[in-house]
Amino acid sequence: MNKLYLEIALPVPLRRTFDYLANFQGDPNGLIGCRVQAPFGNQTLIGIIIGVKAQSETPADKMKDVHTIIDDTPLISHLDLQLFSWAANYYHHSLGEVLHASIPQKLRQGERQEHEQRISAWKHTAEGMGLPETALKRSKKQQEIHRYLLQNTQFTRSTAQRLGFSSSVIKALKDKNLIEEILVKDSIEQVQISNSLLNNTPLALNQEQTAAQESVIFHRFGAYLLDGVTGSGKTEVYLQLVARALQAGTQALVLIPEIGLSPQTVGRFKDRFSVEIAELHSSISEAKRAEHWQAAKSGRAKIVIGTRLAALAALNKPGIIIVDEEHDLSYKQHDGFRYSARDICVYRAKQHNIPVVLGSATPSLETLNNSITGRYQHLKLTQRASTATPPHIDSIDIRDQQLAAGLCESAIEEIRHTLQRQQQALVFLNRRGFAPSLFCHHCGWQAKCTGCELPMTFHSHPRHLHCHRCDRQNGVPRACPSCKNQAFSHRGSGTEQIELYLTKQFPNTPVIRIDRDTTSSKKAMQKLLEPAYAGTPCILVGTQMLAKGHHIPGINLAVIADADQGLMSADYRGVEQVGQLVTQVAGRAGRASSTGKVLIQTHQPDHPLMRVLIAEGYNSFAVQLLAERKHSGLPPYGYSALIRSESKRPENALAILQLIHGAIKNTGNKHTITTIGPMAAPIEKIGNRFRFQYQLFCNSRKELHATLKAVLSEVEVKAEARRTRWSVDIDPVTSA
Repeated sequence: MNKLYLEIALPVPLRRTFDYLANFQGDPNGLIGCRVQAPFGNQTLIGIIIGVKAQSETPADKMKDVHTIIDDTPLISHLDLQLFSWAANYYHHSLGEVLHASIPQKLRQGERQEHEQRISAWKHTAEGMGLPETALKRSKKQQEIHRYLLQNTQFTRSTAQRLGFSSSVIKALKDKNLIEEILVKDSIEQVQISNSLLNNTPLALNQEQTAAQESVIFHRFGAYLLDGVTGSGKTEVYLQLVARALQAGTQALVLIPEIGLSPQTVGRFKDRFSVEIAELHSSISEAKRAEHWQAAKSGRAKIVIGTRLAALAALNKPGIIIVDEEHDLSYKQHDGFRYSARDICVYRAKQHNIPVVLGSATPSLETLNNSITGRYQHLKLTQRASTATPPHIDSIDIRDQQLAAGLCESAIEEIRHTLQRQQQALVFLNRRGFAPSLFCHHCGWQAKCTGCELPMTFHSHPRHLHCHRCDRQNGVPRACPSCKNQAFSHRGSGTEQIELYLTKQFPNTPVIRIDRDTTSSKKAMQKLLEPAYAGTPCILVGTQMLAKGHHIPGINLAVIADADQGLMSADYRGVEQVGQLVTQVAGRAGRASSTGKVLIQTHQPDHPLMRVLIAEGYNSFAVQLLAERKHSGLPPYGYSALIRSESKRPENALAILQLIHGAIKNTGNKHTITTIGPMAAPIEKIGNRFRFQYQLFCNSRKELHATLKAVLSEVEVKAEARRTRWSVDIDPVTSA
């Protein structure tokens, strides 16, 4: 037995690895990427071996043995270790925590890998086998499954997906004790997969779609911006690119910004392809996530669809990566390991020498600039697919106008005319609840969160106060705590108030509200949107959840109730985000044969950038914003980092940032790095914790990272660093 030193990454905040002793027979390099149980202080942690050494700088008397080497074969591949090491360095985060975030919870807890992959399948019970072929003819779907099992003995999940056997029908048969779930070897899947990759024939592409699809070169790295107006058929281009990857025997990774889009996206891919599809997002159970993660790792799942966490998934043989709505803020992780899933995907594509396609109707300024400078190839779809035409956009000056639930009379009349034409209307407001604040009109008392000292949102059904920052919920007092007056007033409007008002105005029309409150349960969004997809005249009221990617042909009118949020934001990215959101919402209207209409309510109709956006479109708006950013040296023409701290004691939160500020000023780069702060965060207190921030800008990415690396290694060992919670955010997308 040879004594080896194992370099292990542990899920702790320290930006370093740890050396341990281990006795091991065989090739030591076979250990790299395996999990271990290792003692750390008074606890045992699950870590990943990232190296094997003959020597260690750790003194022999402080060296510990690992308890157990969990895996016989690596859980993390060599290429993925390279990816996560790069990510840990780039985002200045603990490698152990990066690796921890990349694997499902069950594997983080030490559950063993199955060397011989076993997957779920269903077969007849003895009772089911005894039934005649026509026994279930009253239930057509159950009859289909029963007949299939009489002929084929069993079927797997991917076969069920391919043949359209829904989980509800399978459950109904299971509840009747006619079928049972079993585990089978992965090899059964190879027998049952159809010879064809496709379930149905692809749609015919128009000239622009064809040019875009043919521009993507496989088996070599290339980054492509698929810049297509809303409704231009980007998804069909994705589907045909994925088909090419599958034909080459490789996998496809498809990222979507919202969990709410998952059923729609997965449905389209299942309709098109007869291969196994893995889903990776937070709305599936941990057991399913582990199963799907291992299906992607083994290569059994040919298509992997998920939200930002799917960017970190293990893949056996990737052939293409697609990031839909690449501009979306949800691709940036806002706590813990603060990575950008979009940028991780670009790095992965370069690693594997494959194409990455970034799609959007409103590209982020960083991606647009990369296409202008030639780093990315710019593919444009300027026309809507089929016969659809761009909507007509008007702004409404609501200054001095009487508003009802935040809507002016002309907007309400347009909704009425739209419904009379048997069409659908959408009302967008990025604010949930009934009203943003509740107050006493007699003495001025306002309902505030005791943990954040900010107004609590008033909800009427069920009636309560809710702080959407720290999630604190309170009942509505019967009388004012200050003056005992029982008459409360509210300021502003939210989606709930608009829903209630429109329900009264149009009592015979379904009013469907889509926000976090109405879609918290599984498949809630799908169910709520069924009437809209069926073409029933209705009114959709929602937040940005409704603005992303949904193709509802019946919507002919979109009303943006408040376009002013973000125009006067202290965050330099606020205007960009307003432009993207307005354009995305406008894109929901007129996606069928008739020309849609968009009404934008604003108190600032003469805002120069809003006028450009309405008159000339998002591209001209973005080009003007890029010129302003260049003049100011802001991203993408410079690089930034935001260091945040929070503590119940404000002096502790401020002290760590002052320490970092002093360390940066003592470096040789103090003249090239511009800093703002330390100062209170825009929302100074959340959940009884005081928040401060410190922002850095530099025109050299290399210099910014070198400075941060030196300063953070000096600061993290100080006592101040242990007294508060603090984090580093590279390329931040918000200063909140």
